[in-house]
Amino acid sequence: MGRVTARRPVLRITPEGNVRRPDTLAVEEPIEIRLAGRSLTVTMRTPGHDVELAHGFLLAEGIIGSREDIVAVRYCNGVDESGANTYNVLDVALADGVDVADGAGTRNFLTSSACGVCGKESLDQVRTRTRFPLATDGPAVTAEALASMPDALRRRQKIFDTTGGLHAAGLFTPDGVLLAVREDVGRHNAVDKVLGWALIEDRVPLAETVLIVSGRASFELAQKAVMAGVPMLGAVSAPSSLAVDLAADAGLTLVGFLRGGSMNVYTGADRIKAGG
Repeated sequence: MGRVTARRPVLRITPEGNVRRPDTLAVEEPIEIRLAGRSLTVTMRTPGHDVELAHGFLLAEGIIGSREDIVAVRYCNGVDESGANTYNVLDVALADGVDVADGAGTRNFLTSSACGVCGKESLDQVRTRTRFPLATDGPAVTAEALASMPDALRRRQKIFDTTGGLHAAGLFTPDGVLLAVREDVGRHNAVDKVLGWALIEDRVPLAETVLIVSGRASFELAQKAVMAGVPMLGAVSAPSSLAVDLAADAGLTLVGFLRGGSMNVYTGADRIKAGG
């Protein structure tokens, strides 16, 4: 579809003078996810990897736990003013026996950092809903390998290089090999896409991986990691207080300010080993 970037006119003002020119921007469009024709959620995203987005979102919401839980995904006939398909409505058919709890998947159109949930009740809900409780041991990751991951992720942010306006999420092996990276205007969507990739590739639960995000670590991102069985989440920026609380409650290793050779380890420090 090639709709991940768009050109818009801009006035560039510098000490050397002003110039008008086109600028390349990241595309932001809504996508509606339906289950058997019934609307489940709408979110703003960068087009591309939409099927992975749907898989990852449903995994993170606890609706599915494996790729076999989905039997078909197709675009519906949403059209623009010219009659062309917008590819902004995705319908998912679940396998027989996959039940959807009331209220599952509901996401406000303007998503808050924690999707409107907070407190001890929310922490307990994530811990009890996940199908993949985190093991108390492993994987062991050296500080050196962990420190190398944000740069490896950044080198693969091709759309960010063009627009400067996208978040990224990447899955790594404990020794620093990048398995997959996805970009999106929404940090939660970038994580959903990369988790959806893993689900389609039959890699869930992700017990031997590290999830790295290009921005901050919110409660929602920590929740998604726990729901997919990811034992370690690293962020280039800061975590929120509730993300740290959830990580401590669920046994997730949470690392923030992961830049250069330094990092802040908020929870689960026993998984990080000194030396190379």
